[in-house]
Amino acid sequence: MKPVILITGATRGIGFAAARQLAARGAQVIIASRDGARAAEAAARVGSGTSSVTLDITDQASVEAAVKQIEDQFGRLDVLANNSAILLDHYQSLLELKPEVLLETLNTNVVGTLRVCQAFAPLLAKSSAPRIVNVSSGAGQLDGEPQSWAPAYCISKTALNMLTQQLTAALPDVMVNSMCPGWCRTEMGGSEAPRTPDEGADTLTWLALDAPHTLRGKFVKDRAVIPW
Repeated sequence: MKPVILITGATRGIGFAAARQLAARGAQVIIASRDGARAAEAAARVGSGTSSVTLDITDQASVEAAVKQIEDQFGRLDVLANNSAILLDHYQSLLELKPEVLLETLNTNVVGTLRVCQAFAPLLAKSSAPRIVNVSSGAGQLDGEPQSWAPAYCISKTALNMLTQQLTAALPDVMVNSMCPGWCRTEMGGSEAPRTPDEGADTLTWLALDAPHTLRGKFVKDRAVIPW
């Protein structure tokens, strides 16, 4: 039976690369985006029976509609990959950061991810080996030198890592992990990044299909556990 895998924010970059990798491995991939037309176009580019769904993680009604569509079509969800994120502040200093920018960033990167996990938990419960992969960032690590780059984004990824820990405790039958794709050449990462989207997506694909189900509540990069 093909694993049913939902990837949010998967019309480009790391999410799209992961969709291609997972579809090539025989998974039933669902590409999600708040722009339904872009999601459908991305699914057509991946091919291999890939489907799409309109899903705005900041909107409860949109999330609930996506849950219903996937339940009606597949009856379960095996893997939820939370890839949707925004980066609004780039090189702005913390002392100049507007609180509303931080709130908007947290609303998408953390609250939106929580909203999706809560809504899809019943469908994950119908899987024999459910998994959640939260796409985080090394920018959210506390174990390292302090940095001043993109404070709102960094704070949100640190919070996302704690959400991973909380989900691990709340969902004892689900394999929940955060992952760091590294700095990749995407719309968010820019052209100077050293990694390709495919290299960044490799750990997501591994966590979705190959990693042992006993690997829970960890932060993973290049298929290895790294410090929080």
